[in-house]
Amino acid sequence: MTHNTPLSPRPLRHLSEARRRVLTAAQLRSHGVTTAELAEHCRPGGPWQQLLPNVVLLHPGPATSEERLHGALLYAARESAPGVPAQPTAEDPHGPVYTEAMITGLAALTLYGFSATPPLLSLDRVDVLVPRLRRIRTTGYVRVLRTPALPTPNAVTGLPVAPVPRALADAVAELTDAEAVRRLLTEAVRGGHCEPAAVVRELTSARLLNRPHVVNAVDALVAEGRSIAEDRLYRMVREYGLPDPLWNVDLRLPGGPHLGGVDAYWPEQAVAVELDTRAPRQDDDALWSEYARKREHLERLGITVVYITPKKLGKAMEQQAAVVRTALMASADRDPAAYVVVLPR
Repeated sequence: MTHNTPLSPRPLRHLSEARRRVLTAAQLRSHGVTTAELAEHCRPGGPWQQLLPNVVLLHPGPATSEERLHGALLYAARESAPGVPAQPTAEDPHGPVYTEAMITGLAALTLYGFSATPPLLSLDRVDVLVPRLRRIRTTGYVRVLRTPALPTPNAVTGLPVAPVPRALADAVAELTDAEAVRRLLTEAVRGGHCEPAAVVRELTSARLLNRPHVVNAVDALVAEGRSIAEDRLYRMVREYGLPDPLWNVDLRLPGGPHLGGVDAYWPEQAVAVELDTRAPRQDDDALWSEYARKREHLERLGITVVYITPKKLGKAMEQQAAVVRTALMASADRDPAAYVVVLPR
């Protein structure tokens, strides 16, 4: 005889926590709930309700924002083996497993603490990222987004959440309000969530840089990132006792061609620092070639060029200061550099 009830049904009383008020039909069966009992409990006016296909909310009334997120993940995730709905961790001994699914888009940004995104309960839709070949459809309040390769999620309030750059790209793809896009991108950088280059990489991958309102927002983003990086560079020179350089100058050969601008220059040591804030876009190869040519030209003239990324300035300022100090000290052992004209930029 076949039946849906396991030999040793697990009681439901241990599922009283908020996160465990949302289960799949398969998980309920693993706890001894028969198909008939499930249907009876989910009838109109019953104690349970179907939140999404094969996802059940174990109480009447509206779902909380947390329950909506867990329900979306349960719907989109690859089903775990029956009877194994939880993966114990030190932080959450009954945390559920969500395989091949993560929150992305506006809901993800709200979880990261963005102030420019709506509260979770006011979102009509929760975006969930899954592998491209998963056979699952957008339904109810869940919009399924597909990707050839899932990024590694971050754990936010116990939920798998797409990295900020990917979540931003998924959110921006649906926004037509230029000001809303600009606010999101600016907060991402100003709030220290990610570097501009990482955002632009994702926007490029999502083919969003052909939209004028996105391009304008990206230009503001890069300017914002450069401003923050310049402030960090000033602080690095001051806090780590480096000699004062000439700031933001252009270098030229006497009566000759323009060699390029640098963010800091020590003329006596012929050492230049340039902030590498370029954002990879469609013309990335050409842009990198231009940077390489400029560096080679300056170094042929005996000028040492130190490239520093905003990320390194933010995470390893002391190490970057040591790199610059080493370049300044090494100048005593080099042949004198060619004379160049230094002009304000």
